[in-house]
Amino acid sequence: MKTISSAVEDYIKSKPFLISALSQGIINLTSLSRIIKSEIEESLRKEVKYGAIVMALKRLSSELEFRTTFKIVKIIKDIGDITVRSSLLDYNFKVSDTLLSNQAMLLAKVDNNDDFYTSSRGVNECNIVVSGNLSSLVEQVLKDEVCISKQENLSSISIKLPAENISIPGVYYFVFQRLSWEGINIYEVISTSNEFTILVNEEQVDKAFKVIKNLKNL
Repeated sequence: MKTISSAVEDYIKSKPFLISALSQGIINLTSLSRIIKSEIEESLRKEVKYGAIVMALKRLSSELEFRTTFKIVKIIKDIGDITVRSSLLDYNFKVSDTLLSNQAMLLAKVDNNDDFYTSSRGVNECNIVVSGNLSSLVEQVLKDEVCISKQENLSSISIKLPAENISIPGVYYFVFQRLSWEGINIYEVISTSNEFTILVNEEQVDKAFKVIKNLKNL
């Protein structure tokens, strides 16, 4: 038989931002109980008192605070080097039969260790991120490819994560949530097993760096 607690938990789990707000203790539980009362009653098919919902929310808040943050915070505190690069461009190309070979030609011409180059490929699109000084080279070598968009004046922040991050769900969400709360727009995310890089507008890179750096002090 479904209980009030399980109905409340199912509802909260369907709202990711609500989970985070509850775990941070920043929601008025009485007000929230009024908002969700009708949906809880519909789920249980019976009338439910506000007090019962509030009690279920209190228990759930305590569990969530431990369950969703303890392991994640442990990982976040062990973040390694944070590297920032500026003056980057993000090209978005349509995938074609010749794109891969042309990328190989491009890579062969990028011989400066200080130059930044990375790419990510989806089913229909491929993004290439390069240092500003490589823009003319990219546009020359890939001149016959279809460029969907080009973003300029970007900066990257690369974060080194401990190896345990791959077994702990929610690490990326925890970081991106903080960035979202600060109104920071992420243009692109590039990741490997133990490292990820975000691209942001150069006007927001200092703010983004501060947010990520402060995570280590949680």
